[in-house]
Amino acid sequence: MKMFRILPVWAIAAMIMTSCGGGGNGLDGEDSPVEPTKPTPVEEVDPPISEPLVAPNARIDDGRHVTAYVTYYGSLIPDPTVLTHINYAFAELYMVDGIYQKFDLQGSKTRFQNIVNLKKTYPNLKICLSFTHGVANSNNRQGGSFSALCKSDENMQKFADDCVAFMEEWGIDGIDLDWEFPGLSWSGAACDVSCDTDNYVKLVKKLRETFGDKYEISYAGYCFDKQTVTGGYRYIDIKEMDKYVDYVNIMTYDLDEAPHHHSALSDTRAYRDCNRAVNAYLNAGVKPNKLVLGVPFYGRHSFSTSPTAVSYKSIITMDAKKYRRNKWDATANCPYVETMQGVFYMGYDNPKSIAAKGAWVRQKGMLGLMYWEYDQDDTKGTLRTAVWNAVMTK
Repeated sequence: MKMFRILPVWAIAAMIMTSCGGGGNGLDGEDSPVEPTKPTPVEEVDPPISEPLVAPNARIDDGRHVTAYVTYYGSLIPDPTVLTHINYAFAELYMVDGIYQKFDLQGSKTRFQNIVNLKKTYPNLKICLSFTHGVANSNNRQGGSFSALCKSDENMQKFADDCVAFMEEWGIDGIDLDWEFPGLSWSGAACDVSCDTDNYVKLVKKLRETFGDKYEISYAGYCFDKQTVTGGYRYIDIKEMDKYVDYVNIMTYDLDEAPHHHSALSDTRAYRDCNRAVNAYLNAGVKPNKLVLGVPFYGRHSFSTSPTAVSYKSIITMDAKKYRRNKWDATANCPYVETMQGVFYMGYDNPKSIAAKGAWVRQKGMLGLMYWEYDQDDTKGTLRTAVWNAVMTK
């Protein structure tokens, strides 16, 4: 879903710095020197969640979405009391010489079964299978993926039929497409600017015709609408896709790298921000109640220099002698990490920034929030609880 994961493509309330003591040279009376006190080391901690709390087991069934991407390589079983949807990542296509053979889950089927089993206790939990453009299984090779699949109506129909059979077998609720991106090959898969963007629309049309209204269809959205390039188009035709999908999970992260925030709510200093990304969809005619805003459970340092990205659970344990974690950027509405030399190191999200995004989403009438990905949260579930509260607050 982003550059931090496998990125087939190129992928934490107000920060409070608490300190005690301090003091310095001073006089007791007129001429009694006082020994300077040693400053107490600064302990930077994430403050408690300050937005209105919603009991984890209190569900608001008015259609709002709280979606977690849960990966095949993760180890945690998600907490269904703070979720409405799980997108399981990933399944991959098997294409051989332009012919679609099948699709299969990445990783262990036992992992997937353990996730699906949650529906036995929480039947209202929606589980969707997310498809990647990349290849991870050892018995597969990159055969062009979606670009090749979509060049044949027969291929697309067989894929659609296989999706229905899989959803019926496993008792899940829909599929999520993560083609990153039509007309562009960040993942090493084939691309074709002359037809990829149009063919993606044909694919979701075929899926809708085959699924009817029984199963959900969503896709991982980029921060731009389709763009004209020499010989055709790049990215996704938002207006045309909207005719056939239930909603869009907008990947509003990895929008820039240090020294800028990668998931700012609104920040013109960054290459892109949440506000401009969402406007691309609204300007294309998509209704707000079909849009889900993406939240990263990681910080983005760079796209090319190690570390490229750092999970939230690792950010909160970064060496306090080297980094100041709890810095707040009021312009971007996001926290960030800086070095002891005052250099911006990475932007990330915490409960305060997530609350701001939730308020913004609710004000705009959007569907909710999603995040990449569940296992990057801390052991207390700080971020996933914050996302739930941000969306479900009345």
